[in-house]
Amino acid sequence: MPCYKIDGVTPVVSTESYVHPTAVLIGDVIIEAEVYIGPNASLRGDFGSIVVKAGANIQDNCVMHGFPQQDTVVEEHGHIGHCAVLHGCIIRRNAMVGMNAVIMDAAEIGENSIVGAASFVKAGVIFEANQLILGTPAKVIRALTDDELAWKRAGTEQYHQLVSRSHRSLQEVPPLREIEAERPRMTFTTVHQPLAQRRAKKT
Repeated sequence: MPCYKIDGVTPVVSTESYVHPTAVLIGDVIIEAEVYIGPNASLRGDFGSIVVKAGANIQDNCVMHGFPQQDTVVEEHGHIGHCAVLHGCIIRRNAMVGMNAVIMDAAEIGENSIVGAASFVKAGVIFEANQLILGTPAKVIRALTDDELAWKRAGTEQYHQLVSRSHRSLQEVPPLREIEAERPRMTFTTVHQPLAQRRAKKT
């Protein structure tokens, strides 16, 4: 992975985490155990600290950055969807930030809360635990149900497993030129579905 020291500060990456080779880590970045950092993620600790705590995931094309001496933190089992931007904010334990969402400076997403895809959380806004947060600007829609909380935990567990799968079998290879006759499929002991499909099956 591209990993850069700046002003004498070098990123720290646990051997029990997985950082994709195309992700970029700069300066004061701390990656704890069982963390997944996806392709093309940019974690820039050249102004403030970037901290990703144990069991969290930062998916493809995410950006983490902040103003000088301002920490940007994803707590344990935080789940940051594709292309999200976190700038000088705190994502509390087990919270989820949806795809393309933007969380601004000094904002805080409460434990277990879910920020919907493409939402914009204004600077300085603090959301409590267990809330569904949507919109531009984002606001609380309602409390999360037990089923939604279970769905989020299951999704994060898939990323815990992806850390192990990536260490075990991910490798750069040339592409095949034709589809194999018996092309393998990804197999899972449990299937994690989009929330809308999960709800549809229960009705």
